[in-house]
Amino acid sequence: MMLQELEQDNLAAIVNDHNIVVVQYAASWCGNCKIMKPKFKKLASENETIPFVIVDAEKLPESRKLANVTNLPTFAAFKGGRLVSQVQTNKLDALTLLVNEVTNN
Repeated sequence: MMLQELEQDNLAAIVNDHNIVVVQYAASWCGNCKIMKPKFKKLASENETIPFVIVDAEKLPESRKLANVTNLPTFAAFKGGRLVSQVQTNKLDALTLLVNEVTNN
């Protein structure tokens, strides 16, 4: 389950069940989301002990509210059930920094 695309609006349960969760908020129409998806998947494969979750921000409003998403793509890191960091980016470096920040603290 380390990389999962949500089918249901249940991100809160995943965040509560795991110490660290990294999320990509995306939408089917979002070009930068499509560009970032393979990079997000690659980071997931390099951090196999952490759940990486892709959330369709249009279809899953409750999951979207957890990070107050206003722009896409947004990447969010949750630790201990709380949002600890987020970034709106189409750059791999910024996403990597987010992952490193949450995994190294």
